[in-house]
Amino acid sequence: MSKVERVISDYQLDDMGETLETYWTGEADEQYSLRELADFFNRAVLRTALEQANASLLSGEVENTYRLLTDTTVSSGIRAETENSLAREGIDVERLKRDFVSHQAIHTYLTKYRDVSHESETDDAETHREKATDTIRRLQNRTVAVTETTLENLRNTERIALSDFDVLSDVRVVCNSCGRSYPVDDLLEAGGCECER
Repeated sequence: MSKVERVISDYQLDDMGETLETYWTGEADEQYSLRELADFFNRAVLRTALEQANASLLSGEVENTYRLLTDTTVSSGIRAETENSLAREGIDVERLKRDFVSHQAIHTYLTKYRDVSHESETDDAETHREKATDTIRRLQNRTVAVTETTLENLRNTERIALSDFDVLSDVRVVCNSCGRSYPVDDLLEAGGCECER
């Protein structure tokens, strides 16, 4: 059983497999990338966890909570506040985060467990861009973690004066042809600079 299958079963997301397949192959009115499918799936998991905990759900709350839990631009302090808020609702936050799936897990589930074929030049380029985005995000997260630990050590040994803090990592790309500046995630998602497309 794949991770996606297990999570579908655990959260009773009965129609999710068919929905993922429909959105990926474009049989629905719109076609989702693997990354969009992973976000769609994970938001459904979060929504179910909140409903099972009888949490009151305001419009847009699931989307915002998911962003606060997963977006690399969110500070560690805000993420911790979000996790504490979920814990107060009775949600096992560590289990919830473990149950979130990657776009690779979605791809494996669709191709190996549902036998869906969906390969083209666009998909191949998209897959490479998604892998590149993951690599950069991991490096950003690592940079933030190392910086936080280093600053905490310096503060705790009284080598610097610093109160509570957050570390942010923002990688931007500037196109030398047109001068446009992009967050690297946006550049990769768009498939390059506007002036070259």
